Amino acid sequence: MPTVRDLQAMAGEKPITMLTAYDAVTASIVDDTGVDVILVGDSMGNAVLGHEDTLPVTLDEMASRVGAVARGADDALVVADMPFLSFGADESESVKNCGRMLKEEGANAVKLESGPHTVDLTERLTDLGIPTMAHLGLTPQSVNQTGYTRQATAREDAEEILDLACEHEDAGAFALVLEHIPANLAAKVTDAVDIPTIGIGAGGDCDGQVLVFTDVVGLSESSPPFAEQFGDVRGEVEDAVDEYIDAVESGEFPAESHSHTEDELDDLY
Repeated sequence: MPTVRDLQAMAGEKPITMLTAYDAVTASIVDDTGVDVILVGDSMGNAVLGHEDTLPVTLDEMASRVGAVARGADDALVVADMPFLSFGADESESVKNCGRMLKEEGANAVKLESGPHTVDLTERLTDLGIPTMAHLGLTPQSVNQTGYTRQATAREDAEEILDLACEHEDAGAFALVLEHIPANLAAKVTDAVDIPTIGIGAGGDCDGQVLVFTDVVGLSESSPPFAEQFGDVRGEVEDAVDEYIDAVESGEFPAESHSHTEDELDDLY
């Protein structure tokens, strides 16, 4: 299993791969492929829990999924995405919630959707031994303020992201997610910090890339413009379920091989 130091050593040397997972089965599959980092994302809200966005995801839901993923992954670094309002309002409560993901559920690190309010918290968590990944640009927990549009297209906003990236590095963040920002801004941030940058809709100059699992394998009904579907698992599942229904309705399933009989029960009345 890579440590955060191993991940940092990869910056500029080998592209870092990160995918989301929300259960032990998916985590095991992703882990077996050799992905470097598994993010238990609050994207579970709209990816697998049926919500329109990430805001309804609770701390207990996240803890349950983090534990499942940690049990399913042997080699990848497991990062717990802290859900909306589980951090930032009160420092002691934030530390307690983040620590729970490592102490009770088996995560190796946490991720915070970041801003000016998370700089001091990042430093506090790091001091306590809780590795913290920052996240700038499009932060889905701020959807009611920003929507899902590309961020930092204006110079002032781009300068703020650059400044915040440096501040979070200074505070001890071990890596930084950059989401849906101009590629040339992501390149400048990557040059400005020594910690790895992991892009999602931020171009190819970041030190690594992350996508949502359901988008990558083709389970999602629709994907954001910066994602790529590398498979058609949704189509495969639909075909398998169709075949199952046909087999049951035609009487082909179950066959004799799918059940057994006991001779001594033949005279049972």
